[in-house]
Amino acid sequence: MRNLLELSWRLLRGGGRQSMLGTGLTAAAVAISSALLVFALAANVAFAARADREAWRNPVEAKGTPVAIEATAKDYVRDRIITVVDVAPLRYAPGVRPPGTDRMPRPGEVWVSPGLAELMRELPAEQLAARFPGKVAGTIGDDGLLFPDELVAVVGRTAADPAMAASRADHPLTSTPPTKISDFAGRAGDETVVYQIMALIASVLMVVPLLVFGGAAARLTVARRDQRLAALRLVGATPWQVVMMTVAEAVITAFGGAVLGLVLYGAAVPLLSRIEMADGSWFAADLWPGILPVLGVLLAVPLLVGLSAVIGLRRVVVSPLGVAKRETPPAMRFVRVVALFVILIAVPLSFRGTSTTVVAGVLGLAFLGVNLVGPWVVGVIGRITTRTARRPARLLAGRRLVDDPKSAWRTVSGVALTGFIAGFVGLLSPSSDLLGGPPSTAGLRLVVPDAQAAALAEQAGERLSGAGIDAHVKTSGRPESGRAKERTLTISLPPGDGYTMRIDTARTALAGLVPGHVATSPMDDQWQGIRLLDDVRTGTLVVLGVSFLVAIASAGITAASSVLDRRQAYALLRLAGTPLEVLDRARRTETLVPLAVMGGGSILIGMFCASPFVYAAMSVSGAVTLLTSVAVGFAGVLGAGALSRPLLRSVTANPAPRPD
Repeated sequence: MRNLLELSWRLLRGGGRQSMLGTGLTAAAVAISSALLVFALAANVAFAARADREAWRNPVEAKGTPVAIEATAKDYVRDRIITVVDVAPLRYAPGVRPPGTDRMPRPGEVWVSPGLAELMRELPAEQLAARFPGKVAGTIGDDGLLFPDELVAVVGRTAADPAMAASRADHPLTSTPPTKISDFAGRAGDETVVYQIMALIASVLMVVPLLVFGGAAARLTVARRDQRLAALRLVGATPWQVVMMTVAEAVITAFGGAVLGLVLYGAAVPLLSRIEMADGSWFAADLWPGILPVLGVLLAVPLLVGLSAVIGLRRVVVSPLGVAKRETPPAMRFVRVVALFVILIAVPLSFRGTSTTVVAGVLGLAFLGVNLVGPWVVGVIGRITTRTARRPARLLAGRRLVDDPKSAWRTVSGVALTGFIAGFVGLLSPSSDLLGGPPSTAGLRLVVPDAQAAALAEQAGERLSGAGIDAHVKTSGRPESGRAKERTLTISLPPGDGYTMRIDTARTALAGLVPGHVATSPMDDQWQGIRLLDDVRTGTLVVLGVSFLVAIASAGITAASSVLDRRQAYALLRLAGTPLEVLDRARRTETLVPLAVMGGGSILIGMFCASPFVYAAMSVSGAVTLLTSVAVGFAGVLGAGALSRPLLRSVTANPAPRPD
């Protein structure tokens, strides 16, 4: 074994700078794949961590003797949401306290998050601080917050406080009624589950191309390695020795690339933590997936690369003479296309009452199906290109596609898979029209008991007048039946300068007028939908950004690797008198023709896979996303391919045989 490792190192080192460059390209590809793979895993861990920290705000009815009463509500300031948690202690229980606090809040105390404390210092008291009764007793720590700048207040009350008896049924999506609890374990919120599902689907859209790219990294500079190993087989090396040499070279290179990828990810965490999702950024600790996932990446990526390298050795082991003679391998079978059709038939069936995991798995299979059929389509394109060629560059490109469709597919697979993602998320990109446009009315609304509507309307007017707010208060609507008959107070504020400040002052003036109820604006009622649409758009951009990075890196690395693989053929063609411009034009044609066909095809497949989610036509934003993706993808591949032109000039300068 030691002799094999020494021989592998000598052959690798003896190949010269170009051989080391090929190894460096493989390591770079693995590094990019590893860094982005950790990011995809960390996204799911981050949302799970948020879900754990949010659970205490969703109280669960006590099964035994309760220790407190808990209720929540959403308030607003400066178009930002404030989560207000009311807690009324019933008895002392050691260790039972809201997360992020040192103890159970006493009646008359208020605990605030750092972001809310800073905002309370910045804004006048009549706009924010006066909403919370009592004195600020402490600051809520990170384990009680979803994100660093979140606005949260924990208000201590007595069990007899009217706020702890209000039904809060007027805002069931943003409030929870008073609940007797035995601890603050709570439960996961429905909204958090939605984000976790979105994160899982986004991870599949990112991870599968990364695995394909990582596997393709093992096949970089494959022709050089196959020629070298075939020569060793012909001089007496056993199949086992060839396999072990390949595994040693691939795994060592991949492990170094994986370590480099983890370092790159660690350096990028401060930037990634600034991505706002679900109304806020991230704690850096949320983006660390944990030691076990990191070790899994360090082990899985080299194993994947090693396995891919071994699978590619079949021709060397079975027919080393054919490799040495550069015989064209047999054409791929039509069964690849049949497999893709079977997967596509299963896509709409998977959305009928199945779990999210099954849906994500089927999407992953669709990805793999596109990758499976890609080389077959490239081979067909090569034969058509060869038959219709009228110029040398096109003929050379067609012959290259026929000779090695897998290598040509590796160059464009990144953008083709990105086309699948663009077609999928482009069709799903939501439009703001789903919310019916901005509200036409301004001001605030407050739900009040029907029996006290007149008196409360008068008190509201007095409070607003005392706060210096010019507003018109009226009672609107018929009594609404429920636990109690209720009406709605409509507070109209004239638009103009300082409207936001007047709205915040009015909210503060009306705080506590109706226990357990807060004054809201028409925009507040749409807040949850607006935020979800913004987060979907943000997630779409993140997924497409990762995909573009993989696609462009894949195109650049594989284009350079292809030049190294074919350097002898390029040098001999150049020696025979073929102009360098013809060789370069053939190389571009070899990329652009399959890219146009497979890029368009993968976009259509992505749109087909997204169709079960869609109940209306594509939005304008989705069409813009799709067109931008196509333009950026093509430009990125062309730019990445152009970077290897100096390498082409270098390898054609000296046609002498290389040591490897």
